[in-house]
Amino acid sequence: MLRPIRTLAAAAAAVALVSACNSASTRGASPQGPGDTPGNTRGVTTDSIRVGGIVSMTTASGYSKKDTDLGAKARYMRANAEGGVNGRRIEYLGAEDDGQNPAKNLAAARKLVQQDKVFAVSPMSSVTFSGADFLEQEKVPTFGWGTLPSFCGPRHIYGFNGCLVPAPGGTLNQTWPEGISQLLGGARGRSVAVIANDSDAGKFGIRTFRQGFAGAGFTVSYAKASVPGTAVPSDWSAYVKEILSSNDGKAPDAVVSVMQTPNNIGLFTALKRAGYKGLLSDPTDYDPGLLTQDATRQALDGVHVLLQFQPFESADPEMERFKADIRAAAGGKDVPLSMHMLTGYMSADLFLSIARKAGRDLTVESFQAAAQGFSDTGTLVGDRALPKGQKDSFGCGALVQLRNGAYEVSVPFRCHEPIPFT
Repeated sequence: MLRPIRTLAAAAAAVALVSACNSASTRGASPQGPGDTPGNTRGVTTDSIRVGGIVSMTTASGYSKKDTDLGAKARYMRANAEGGVNGRRIEYLGAEDDGQNPAKNLAAARKLVQQDKVFAVSPMSSVTFSGADFLEQEKVPTFGWGTLPSFCGPRHIYGFNGCLVPAPGGTLNQTWPEGISQLLGGARGRSVAVIANDSDAGKFGIRTFRQGFAGAGFTVSYAKASVPGTAVPSDWSAYVKEILSSNDGKAPDAVVSVMQTPNNIGLFTALKRAGYKGLLSDPTDYDPGLLTQDATRQALDGVHVLLQFQPFESADPEMERFKADIRAAAGGKDVPLSMHMLTGYMSADLFLSIARKAGRDLTVESFQAAAQGFSDTGTLVGDRALPKGQKDSFGCGALVQLRNGAYEVSVPFRCHEPIPFT
């Protein structure tokens, strides 16, 4: 039976926590060091595989990714209903809440490995991933949304749709620039403003999207990671003034926000009040739950949201199965779908697919060997391939637009050729 489910702070806090925990007990650990002995089967018994997650369920801004946990639960429930993985049931412990706090993220990773003895962490969904080095050191297969650099390069960490923030030498997913280009009738002669939070993730996002939009042919008139990451501004006038004069004194054709919902609501509301008529877009606000409040619905009306999976409005059979699985996990109730559910679901799905390929003799080593040659097609995130996905994204996505209180597909799901990241 499944058990019940239960932005970057100062680096010094994380370092202090690492130091404090280095002397902590690691029950069952081998004196040989990280990852235990060759043939590591931590969390694996003759009839079960133990898995846990790390999710930002609570945050200082009120933004929550709690639905990620339900999505993972739904996929694991179906796997168990179908007989498990090579005869083993998934014992999903639910997700630890890291509060979007680096110290708590690392503490959650340590708890799952050292106390709960999980074989894998799936899903991991947060804007901070300070536990990444620990999980990699302990050789814990970890799956989540590859929006952080830690999903790009480490051997045991996987993005469910690949690596979205590569190092130089990798590639950039062009779904967003190409989709907006399609909506605007082409990128030539068009300008775009990109804004993000003042955080490591925000600065990296500005770097990648500046290059991505320029690569698609846009003029990037504004690109700043200037919005505080710890609190939503009460006054957006300074940001709006800069953006609306960034295109040689004129407004850009599109404004792209690489921020979370509370910031997007404030920014987009201020832009509309200032008379902005151009295209608005973000990668966050695809959530019917946001539409229950008039003010939120009005702020996001007309916004095009980037998706890196099939839209819920798709008639794809895989989407119908996803919806049925979510309904089952929610006790037979129809619940509002969210992109966070898809994050948890597809993180679990990739883990399960690799574990199945690894066979009955499941160890960390056999799992890793299976991952190195893994590929499949026709999933909700397109075609998947590893180890490609630990360096590059799978390159697929869509755009949906909120119109009159409902989402509509504005750019259908498709895959685009990536461009080199320099």
